Amino acid sequence: MSNVSISREGLPETILPPENPKIVELLNAALKLEDQELQREGLNEVAGRFPSSIEVWKSMGLAGRDIMESYAAFRVGYHRGLDALRKNGWRGSGYVRWEHPSNRAFLECLSGLQRISEQIGDFSESERCGIFLLQLDPEMPDNR
Repeated sequence: MSNVSISREGLPETILPPENPKIVELLNAALKLEDQELQREGLNEVAGRFPSSIEVWKSMGLAGRDIMESYAAFRVGYHRGLDALRKNGWRGSGYVRWEHPSNRAFLECLSGLQRISEQIGDFSESERCGIFLLQLDPEMPDNR
């Protein structure tokens, strides 16, 4: 079933389905570990079991040991998010709004990719991601 609807403004809006509760449970268990190395191992294990989970890649991006590890995880999450959007009826344009919690992991991956692209000097990628974020949700809060 498609999760695309026509919004008030006439553009289609896509809402991703909620994350699998089992994945959320495993992610929360990994993120509660105080030792960062054990936390990363836990996240890697969840990613190995559920590689299409956007939430997993977002969590790995936030927990990265360095900027490039975070960049790689956010990029994978962004691409997994595009796959999920297409699977749910998105056709390359229209809204993917922050107000829907199930869209947030994708938007956070795209935001992380934008931020890190800026930091590593890939300004064209950073600009492209920023424009894409504005197109997906012009009202998305800055405090992602």
